[in-house]
Amino acid sequence: MKRLITVITSLTAGIYSLPLLASETLMPQPQQWQPIQEIAVQGDIPELRGMPLQPEFPAPLAQVNQGYLETLAPATWWADLLTYSFFGMFFVLALFVLINGKAKLTQGFSGHKVNRWSGMDILFHWIGAIACLLLIVTGLAMIAGRFWLEPNMGAERWIGFIGSSVAIHNLMAFPFILGWLVMVVKWANKQLPEACDLGWFKALGGYLNFGSFKGKHPDAGFANAGEKLWFWCFALFGALMIGSGVVLMFPSLVATKDGANLALILHLVSAFVLGAFTVVHIYMATVISEGGMECMLTGKCDENWAKQHHNLWFQKLPKSK
Repeated sequence: MKRLITVITSLTAGIYSLPLLASETLMPQPQQWQPIQEIAVQGDIPELRGMPLQPEFPAPLAQVNQGYLETLAPATWWADLLTYSFFGMFFVLALFVLINGKAKLTQGFSGHKVNRWSGMDILFHWIGAIACLLLIVTGLAMIAGRFWLEPNMGAERWIGFIGSSVAIHNLMAFPFILGWLVMVVKWANKQLPEACDLGWFKALGGYLNFGSFKGKHPDAGFANAGEKLWFWCFALFGALMIGSGVVLMFPSLVATKDGANLALILHLVSAFVLGAFTVVHIYMATVISEGGMECMLTGKCDENWAKQHHNLWFQKLPKSK
């Protein structure tokens, strides 16, 4: 009986110790994730060998910054923010014009023109402007299209549409970079702060047609304070837009996923700011400021427009005899 108990005890202990013995003898084996080596063979095509002699476990993936992921989520929040900020600004400014009216020339058009922009200025402005508008439209399609457009489009049409949007977006990045670079370098010296800028803000640019603001035309040089604000916003956030966009187009430029996520955040924030400011810029030039659009179409402006909106600059122009 004692021998029987001894045998049963030994067998039981052996059974429970089998996993421990197995774990001690297990060795890491070569797997598909291991790098494939290309071995040159004299007089023949190279051999590809993917089973190294010293098997290794894969390096653990770096931990992703949760703060970046939380900032990017949910995607619907960013889609709504960019969509409503862009189209909402159109609505706000349309309401402003409806209530306030346009900023008309007090003395009307004189019929005499003065030079304001060169042909090169106009060329690169429109290169950057057209590219910027196409980037905004295609960017909105990429970020918000799957929520606003895809449900109402067939799968085939949506795939074609979003594919075209991505291609146009990537293509338009290059003329935008060119226009941005030329405009920032060429115009920066005309956008420096002046003593009259504070007065321009106090008078709200002279664009209001009611109360104590009506009829006020604050002093301004070549660029007024509002134009300077737009220019430096365009310079700063345009640089962020370009830098982050290049990373998103060529993700191998950053070493980690965190770098790409940060680039996406900066790209979205820049798109939000530039999109809203672009609408203001368009409205000011085409609707609110009478005679303003002519400047970037012909390079010339009416004398009365120059006197009313940029009097300090006009006073320095050589007077024709």
